[in-house]
Amino acid sequence: MVFFKTLSFYALLPLVTLVAAVPNGTPSSSAPESVTSIPASTLTQITDFGTNPNDVGMYVYRPATVADNPPLVVALHYCTGTAQAYYEGSTFAQLSETYGYIVLFPSSPHEGTCWDVSSNETLTHDGGSDSLGIVSAVRYAIDNWGVDSLRVYALGTSSGAMMTSVLAGAYPDVFSAGIVDSGVAYGCFALPDEPEDSWNSECAEGELILTGEEWAERVYSAYPDYSGARPKMQVWHGTADTTIYPQNFYEEIKQWTTVFGYSETPISNVSESYLPSGYSNSTYGANFQAILAQGVGHTVPLYEQQYLEFLGIA
Repeated sequence: MVFFKTLSFYALLPLVTLVAAVPNGTPSSSAPESVTSIPASTLTQITDFGTNPNDVGMYVYRPATVADNPPLVVALHYCTGTAQAYYEGSTFAQLSETYGYIVLFPSSPHEGTCWDVSSNETLTHDGGSDSLGIVSAVRYAIDNWGVDSLRVYALGTSSGAMMTSVLAGAYPDVFSAGIVDSGVAYGCFALPDEPEDSWNSECAEGELILTGEEWAERVYSAYPDYSGARPKMQVWHGTADTTIYPQNFYEEIKQWTTVFGYSETPISNVSESYLPSGYSNSTYGANFQAILAQGVGHTVPLYEQQYLEFLGIA
């Protein structure tokens, strides 16, 4: 049996939210062939969007007014969650009505609904598993919905944050940026000899300590032939997290500062006006920020507007 954790304030959501059908949604037997054929302002399930080894569920939200060559945001839920729960428990869909981007809400196919962030397949570029199913939907959106291929972003909470790291590491040619809320470094959960979506206690409890170079090598090994730009990254973590221990925050810093060639000493460390007292935002360079939330457990509450500002959408 795969072990999984129940998490955060999302656990306070009513049970009906976690198992709800698509709210006011329109089921679809196949992926829409144009952006105008996606029902507006409702969550719509799509299928037949390309290679999907694990049958990842996929839902799309199109705002009433879509920007020209719109950005695409892939919003990834936590363990025990669903696409519908993340849609209802966040404002990514509502904000798309203001900014004109399209949102994909994938839904995990696994028991417990954690994402597979541990298998060789999911950690390898075009290797298979959950990550390839998600990327297939992104590629379909680029090819058919007019999505700007240079403005594709992933973000997520807990297990969804871990999948965001996987997508940033294994598919740097697809994603331009990632936002990780209470997650881990790319490859930290790797358990190649265990079932997909297995829980890695060593990583979760902050006991996997590597050098920046060792962490960066895990990123490079995901797609050895790639030599282009890496996705811009922002990571968030709470100091009182007892599900994904705070040491993972510092391992992420080592990984991404090495990948970007930055010092592990931030060039600025400030408390932004939008953040509660005790939060600090460390900037290491143009492509990497790390926000530490004092006294916050698992997970850090969402700051959707600020995410969009970091991504350059807002």
